[in-house]
Amino acid sequence: MSEPTSRQPAIRVTLLPRDTNSQGTIFGGVILAYIDQAGAIEARLHGAERVVTVAMEKVVFHEPVRVGDLVSFYGGLVRIGRTSITVQVVVEAAPPRPGATPRKVTEAEITYVNVDAAGRPVPIARPGAKPGVTPSRRRRRLTR
Repeated sequence: MSEPTSRQPAIRVTLLPRDTNSQGTIFGGVILAYIDQAGAIEARLHGAERVVTVAMEKVVFHEPVRVGDLVSFYGGLVRIGRTSITVQVVVEAAPPRPGATPRKVTEAEITYVNVDAAGRPVPIARPGAKPGVTPSRRRRRLTR
């Protein structure tokens, strides 16, 4: 995932004492829940409408997050399939003071499947694509 210089986080939160574990740092499950939400937001930016989480892979906790840290969740596209989409979420945290340097604390790769109201997989809409024309149909048309 390439990171633009003027990027915007999908989610930005300040974590509170209720989010701590027995070590006094933020519980990993809280971070995972926000990662899942940020990833779903990124998936929607790329044409997915209703997604369910299929896999969360390559989750790496680099550093602990502390109470009061301003935590930012940045999403980026990894790949789009016919009904699935994989995104990467990078999490940065910084103390809540002016000029504080954010540090990478966690990163993960999440795969979602685009589903209809009944929970069945449906193709992901692509900008400029014709409705009902899947990528494989488009390739067959081009090779004829």
